[in-house]
Amino acid sequence: MRILLLTAYFPPDTGSAAHLFFELGTALARHGHEVCVVTSLPSYHAQGDLSRYRRRLWMKERMDGLWVTRVALPKLPRHIPLARGIWQMSCAAFFALPALRVPRPDVALIYSPPLPLGLSGWLLAKLRRVPFLLNVQDLFPQSVIDLGILRNQSLIRLFERMERFVYRHAAHITVHSSGNRDHVIRKGTSPEKVTVMPNWVDTNFLRPGPRLNEFRRELGLEGEFVISFAGILGYSQDLDTVLASAGLLLDYPEIVFLIVGDGVEKVRLKKKSQEMGLSNVRFLPMQPRERYLLVLQASDVSLITLHAKVKTPVVPSKILSAMATGRPLIVALDLAGDAPKLVREASCGVVLPPEDPDVLAKAVLDLYNDRDMCMEMGKNGHEYAERNLSLHNVAEQYERRISQILKD
Repeated sequence: MRILLLTAYFPPDTGSAAHLFFELGTALARHGHEVCVVTSLPSYHAQGDLSRYRRRLWMKERMDGLWVTRVALPKLPRHIPLARGIWQMSCAAFFALPALRVPRPDVALIYSPPLPLGLSGWLLAKLRRVPFLLNVQDLFPQSVIDLGILRNQSLIRLFERMERFVYRHAAHITVHSSGNRDHVIRKGTSPEKVTVMPNWVDTNFLRPGPRLNEFRRELGLEGEFVISFAGILGYSQDLDTVLASAGLLLDYPEIVFLIVGDGVEKVRLKKKSQEMGLSNVRFLPMQPRERYLLVLQASDVSLITLHAKVKTPVVPSKILSAMATGRPLIVALDLAGDAPKLVREASCGVVLPPEDPDVLAKAVLDLYNDRDMCMEMGKNGHEYAERNLSLHNVAEQYERRISQILKD
């Protein structure tokens, strides 16, 4: 099959959004399919040698068996909601032309967010009769409504109409959890059109490794108990609760909180940590993929937090990565969501209510004092990821779903 991937994020951009479709695309290519990608020029915390991308408006390159077409997008401040909305709309406009010019694919697979990329899929369906499968990772606009970022009622109505339009015209929709499926169905989508496919993790790359590795040695953390948060430092992550918990544990200097990543909240959080005198908190920048593996392996516990007002049933990809590397989890977020269900099903960590520093600090102490429990949870998570979340298994599920779309 000839498969077209549309995604706003792609390596050398970093983060889970960039690597999910990269990993899926390379897996499909290894299975014998011809895979083309339309994406942006690197911008989202991109790392490595970026010289070949400078001063380019578009380019085409070969990357790990994939044909990748890149286009420049407007550089707008991500912390301003209106600018973020304009950027999302620009994705649909700027990706449409190269998507229409690539050799005609059998099917298009589109990563959302940004939701407006679904409009590019609709255009492909109208002009080239190419069905598109929409992979919904974030329930936009509901996610930003819950956070209070999107308040303008006219814009809310606009994006909700766009959401229903894109869902209606997609040939099929995949979501990573049952709660997300329920949301899409509530928007008027036929249940038969929505399939739960878990997000995948490359278990050949993300795997258990020595805790006392070179990353720990570089930071001088050989003997410490490391609680790591690795990812985007945005509005929804509730790292204020993490700082408050760290403040409660200052009498345990061997417990260190490692916050690894970048985002719109980082400057404020670093300043707050300094003002609080948190000697047990360290901030590091976003790490390249290979170093990210070392961060996880060096951790005693991986931490995932979200604000209580985040009600969309998200399953952060950080959970899957920690599971694959055999590290126990502390997950503090909406208890009614899908992430707690996964952690409980896999018996791979501790589930807590959000925004409670005392409860979080107690959970850290409990794991600090019970290393056998840490090892057991880590082992459970790794085995669950190998059985249910491997890239190979999920890629095969996508192949079967695409084949069914083409038959219909």
